[in-house]
Amino acid sequence: MNPFEMVVAIVIIVTIGSVVRAKLGIRRDRHGREYGVREDGALAAENHRLKSEIADLKERVQVLERVVTDNEGSLRLDREIEKLRDGLKSK
Repeated sequence: MNPFEMVVAIVIIVTIGSVVRAKLGIRRDRHGREYGVREDGALAAENHRLKSEIADLKERVQVLERVVTDNEGSLRLDREIEKLRDGLKSK
């Protein structure tokens, strides 16, 4: 194989690889990282479900953080619970 044939073969291989990547929806940024993989309907629905679940979990974590760090509120809640228990015992 002479150098010209080798160059042509390399160009053909690269072109075929680019066409296959385009068909699969795979793109690369200028740093060579892949992004934008095409999603089918089921995968898109699963992705949406997972994103909403993550948002719900983040909200729960925020509530838990607020409860854990709110010392005065938790002490007040403890006192109110004890009052309710005392009220039930006296009846």
